[in-house]
Amino acid sequence: MKPAIYFGIIAMLIIACAPAKKVSKTSAEIKAASRDSTVYELIISDIHFEQWYLLNYNDAKDRNNEYYRSRNITAVYNWNNLYRSGRYIDAIDSYINYEPHIDYGIEVNRRLFWYFRFVEDYYGIKLFN
Repeated sequence: MKPAIYFGIIAMLIIACAPAKKVSKTSAEIKAASRDSTVYELIISDIHFEQWYLLNYNDAKDRNNEYYRSRNITAVYNWNNLYRSGRYIDAIDSYINYEPHIDYGIEVNRRLFWYFRFVEDYYGIKLFN
């Protein structure tokens, strides 16, 4: 019985320590949650973002909606230019349709801002300059 338990533990350790495949690309998309409302949602498809966000965001670092909106305008502009140029194709694989005159709300603006911070930190791509 003990050899079976040891074998199981060793098998789990081997699986857990195996190198992760880098299969995801980075993308963000802003969509209207419903056609009859003005509620928007942000869809982030990078599997590493949620863990990074939980480790880096806290309420003490929170800003107001106008701060996030103004910073996002710059970052979206830079993101879309990099997307059009084909640079960083492994990390930037979508165009972000962010309209400056639309109020997306603090939740969308906050998450988008922190997503751009994640891209800068994780991939080393400068978006806020």
